Amino acid sequence: QVQLVESGGGLVQAGGSLRLSCAASGSIVRINDMGWYRQAPGKQRVLVAYITSGGNTNYADSVKGRFTISRDNAKNTVYLQMNSLKPEDTAVYYCNAGVLTSRVLKDYWGQGTQVTVSS
Repeated sequence: QVQLVESGGGLVQAGGSLRLSCAASGSIVRINDMGWYRQAPGKQRVLVAYITSGGNTNYADSVKGRFTISRDNAKNTVYLQMNSLKPEDTAVYYCNAGVLTSRVLKDYWGQGTQVTVSS
C-alpha cells in the first residue's frame, strides 16, 4: 500500500508565501509524475502544477510565475512553493502521484491540506 501525506497548509495574508510538501511512503518501486491539484468551495478539482520523474514541469496559467513545483526523488517527496498568494488561491490542495508498486501502476492522492489567503 502507498500513502501520500501532505503538510504546510495554513492561513496567510495576500502577498505572502507558503510551502507545501507531500511525502510518499509504502511499497514503492518507482514514482512517475507528481502533481498538485486544488479544489475551491463549490468548484471542481483542477491541476495546479505537475513535475515528471525527469524534472519537467507544467503550471496552470493562474499560478505561472508565482508557484514553483519541485521534487526530491531520494525522499519520494514533492513540494509546491507558493509566493505572491492571492485570495483566489484559497482552496484545499491535494497532491497526486503515479506510483509503480510491485504489482501495478496506479494514481494515489493525499488527504488534502487547506490553504486560506486573506485579503
